[in-house]
Amino acid sequence: MVRRLISYIAVMWLAVTINFMIPRLTPGNPIQTILNRFMTYGVTQGNQEIVEEYMRRFGLEGDVFTQYISYLRELLSGRLGMSITNFPAPVEDLIMRSLPWTMFLLSITTLVSWIAGNLLGAIVGWSRSSKTTAIIGPVAWILSQIPYYIMALILIFVFAYSVRAFPLGGAMSTGMTPRLSWESICDLLWHAALPILSILIGSIGWWVVSMRAMISNVLGEDYIMMAKAKGLKSSYIMTGYALKNALLPQVTGLALSLGNILSGAILAEVVFAYPGLGWLLWSSVTGLDYPMIQGILLLIIFSVCTATLFIDLIYPLVDPRIRYERK
Repeated sequence: MVRRLISYIAVMWLAVTINFMIPRLTPGNPIQTILNRFMTYGVTQGNQEIVEEYMRRFGLEGDVFTQYISYLRELLSGRLGMSITNFPAPVEDLIMRSLPWTMFLLSITTLVSWIAGNLLGAIVGWSRSSKTTAIIGPVAWILSQIPYYIMALILIFVFAYSVRAFPLGGAMSTGMTPRLSWESICDLLWHAALPILSILIGSIGWWVVSMRAMISNVLGEDYIMMAKAKGLKSSYIMTGYALKNALLPQVTGLALSLGNILSGAILAEVVFAYPGLGWLLWSSVTGLDYPMIQGILLLIIFSVCTATLFIDLIYPLVDPRIRYERK
């Protein structure tokens, strides 16, 4: 456990360092972008003072190493800085404003896709001779290979542009505010339907393919043959023996797939103009908002690494056959 915690800290430090460097490798100057905005409003005096003040406030003074030390100092103090494009709003306030929308998408897509995909994959892998399962397998494999943003564009063209059954984007209708009412909830689900489907379809396909392979691996195990020799029902063998053992690697796969699902949610939010972290990250990249980009990426990295560590630590509780070595 200690080694895993040390690895977790090392990975987080490396991720923080890369997170610091990525925005600074992008072409453009965020301060110049602000000055150009001021000049469009006719502000031409005191530009040098404006540049120096913004460089100080956003931690852009000095060389890269000095900026890196300042960045680490701010992180250790629990501050992510102020947004450049939404100055003087703190980065953490803007993230907390967008985070519930992303969590709403991820909570539904992750749980539903994992449960439905594993159950369907177990049925497909167990009943390989069925004509229906012979069709589901290839279809699931095709769906798992389609990127989330491509699926989002397909859904927009079919259901929002052609059929006009769903809105093209946004999270709520104009004039609506989130509240606990039937009208507001229906409006939220109506706008979130296509973003959820764009992530859900591909995720379910991937879990079906993965679980099908796991079930195929355990079909030749001795305990399966023994259960059949005892005359147990086929459905009981599948759920009590095959599915139970094939599900264990899928628990680890859930943690490893969180990064892929999260990146898919970010791309889907950009396509649908959904006001989550993905849309906030896109607007920050186009505006060269270094603190905002660093804050969002840091949250994503922290979430994926922490989820992976959590699954790694509780896995021996799920599978008693695994015990971490103690020295």
